[in-house]
Amino acid sequence: MPAVPLPAEPPQIAYAPVLDVEVEPTPIRRAVPPVHTTMAFDEDGVQTGRARLFKGGKLLLTNGISTVEGSSGGGIARWATIAGRQMPGGIGLSAHATAVELPDFGWRSYGVAVGFGDRLELSVSRADFDTRDVGAALGIGQGYTFNMDTFGAKLRVAGDVVYGDPWLPQIAVGIEHKRSRDGALVRALGAADDESTDITLSATKLVLARSLLVNATLRYTEANELGLLGFGTAAGAGYALQFEGSLGYQLSRRAVVGAEYRSKPDNLGLGDDDWMDIFAAYALTDHLTFTAAYVDLGSIATFSDQRGGFLSAQVAF
Repeated sequence: MPAVPLPAEPPQIAYAPVLDVEVEPTPIRRAVPPVHTTMAFDEDGVQTGRARLFKGGKLLLTNGISTVEGSSGGGIARWATIAGRQMPGGIGLSAHATAVELPDFGWRSYGVAVGFGDRLELSVSRADFDTRDVGAALGIGQGYTFNMDTFGAKLRVAGDVVYGDPWLPQIAVGIEHKRSRDGALVRALGAADDESTDITLSATKLVLARSLLVNATLRYTEANELGLLGFGTAAGAGYALQFEGSLGYQLSRRAVVGAEYRSKPDNLGLGDDDWMDIFAAYALTDHLTFTAAYVDLGSIATFSDQRGGFLSAQVAF
């Protein structure tokens, strides 16, 4: 048998060159992107880093409306709710404008509130109280307008308005620092100070099975007419514990009716009465709520039968 000549070079194993190829490592993808300063907009709000701004998730009306002093709650009573429609981990915002028309006076207020998660609320508002013809009768000038700024903070410490233990309401502690912009005049009327701080403790619960909302607030205050006429008296009258209560019935997910009561001190001896209202609130959209009410504010600065209409608009994200 003839000899078979050997090949000039030994055959190469097919996979050997493959093993010698340098392969670029595949980058590891993070399940959660790192925190940075980029911002994105979508239908769920604004994403900045890990914080979701203005992403609404609360049930309609469970963030309350804006009180005349700017915090979330009812029209005249503070609630334990946190402003904005954000859920835990988000940041929300609400803004309001309110008008109250009475036989002898007119009230206007407007402000904004920011909610951090469903835990902390910060608010600021401005109130203008027009005395109209009463101003001339009291000797302070026709149409004299009292002005007051309110800076509020509220912290939820326990419970939830809707979820959790059905017997445990949402509980919040808070402050409202008020500053009259008419210092010289309120002192002349007998007030001791032109600024002071209210301390509040609120409990609020929505019983879904009964469509019933219940709220109770204790307020430690020395404010005369919420602070429009200053705080305390030169004669020594000062802080006292007051009560605010609200009861609401939810007709639908967008509509609620109810009533409120708020007690007030009469430090100046002008016969100032407690406040009451009957209200109806309707969420026209997920972000816009209108509230109308019949209010009975009793006697204000010796002028009795101050009953009239309350109208408020609130936007919330």
